[in-house]
Amino acid sequence: MRRPFMDTPAQLASLEGQQYLVLRPTTAVADVYRSEQAAALGRADVPHPHTGHVTLRGFAEPERREQLLAVLREWAAGQRPIDVMAEAVDAFPTPWQVVIVRLARTASLTSAYSSLSTALEATDFRRLDERPTAEWTFHLSLIYAKTLTTAVWTELAHKSRRSLGSRPSERIFQAEFVWYEGGVEHAEIIPLGAL
Repeated sequence: MRRPFMDTPAQLASLEGQQYLVLRPTTAVADVYRSEQAAALGRADVPHPHTGHVTLRGFAEPERREQLLAVLREWAAGQRPIDVMAEAVDAFPTPWQVVIVRLARTASLTSAYSSLSTALEATDFRRLDERPTAEWTFHLSLIYAKTLTTAVWTELAHKSRRSLGSRPSERIFQAEFVWYEGGVEHAEIIPLGAL
């Protein structure tokens, strides 16, 4: 059974009409994610993802979901599997206030993000929080701490940041296209390198 990424009514409502292309770690990176998320939740009782994921792109295209999915399938068909490697626990500062597992900029992950940017250039799909490849921080969000006061957040972020000595890594062979509609998370698995 597929484990959803978001599962609370508040999270689902806030994502209504949005779509995401994500990678789901399932082995070594997933293990470190679960461990680090448990530690983060021990420091702050705040909203969080139900399971780890690496967002490659976000969209707001509820009316053109099938057209968007067709472009993403074509992109994925030409992709090789993607290597992800956890390198640190880090944090996005205010106003985001998110504790993350930061990923190394592996060649395959950086290339996948860049080639997806190229594939999307010819489209007019509305993209969310898109940044150039050089500016994107590859990560898995552990907790969303936006509701914390500045002082509490600052202390939490300081206590959370650290390098991961072992650098767990894994290879991912599929992406997931996730969309939120009617208060429900829906998903389609898209194999990488299906050509």
